[in-house]
Amino acid sequence: MTFDLFDDLPPNGPASPAIEPLADGAVVLRGLARADAEVLLADVQAIIALAPWRHMITPGGLTMSVAMVNCGTVGWVSDARGYRYDPVDPLNGKPWPEMPASFRKLATTAAAQAGFAGFEPDACLINRYEPGTRLSLHQDRDERDFSAPIVSVSLGLPAVFLFGGMRRADRPQRVRLAHGDVVVWGGPSRLAFHGVAPLADGDHPLLGRLRINLTFRKAL
Repeated sequence: MTFDLFDDLPPNGPASPAIEPLADGAVVLRGLARADAEVLLADVQAIIALAPWRHMITPGGLTMSVAMVNCGTVGWVSDARGYRYDPVDPLNGKPWPEMPASFRKLATTAAAQAGFAGFEPDACLINRYEPGTRLSLHQDRDERDFSAPIVSVSLGLPAVFLFGGMRRADRPQRVRLAHGDVVVWGGPSRLAFHGVAPLADGDHPLLGRLRINLTFRKAL
């Protein structure tokens, strides 16, 4: 399966994205990141040159299928000690790479269009999905202040985003996310359970058999 660079582009273009409500405080901004995708991906490559991809270990000893890395003031890490934010990359003992200007601009723009003006992320978790990898339902609870939203950017292969309620048992919505789509959730939806269904195989013009996800948070 192949995907055109302009697959699912909204008729009004990426500068004025179609806004698709998910829940109170949660929206999908269709195609918002598409025009900047090549710059964003070049910045991802610069980040992983300094801090390589890694498969983190859960506190229970399981290896996560999704490869991860961070940029920003702090980075999200998981190991036997638990889930937390840390200013230092545990693999090299150095600070995480700085958050690129392209990342910060996209995150603040997306948050503002979703109704969360003034969002200033200090952490970006970058996830790499290969066909078959998934992210189980979870809440983002490791941040100190839940008043700031989460901004999640999809690049590469399309994915099925699972967006649930305040309980893990709540049946999630299944939302197809295409290259360039951005999901923002905050306010009443800030602690909604969410995840990603197993990634279907395909061939994307920019990323081949991969999906890259940028998730921006205000951690401190």
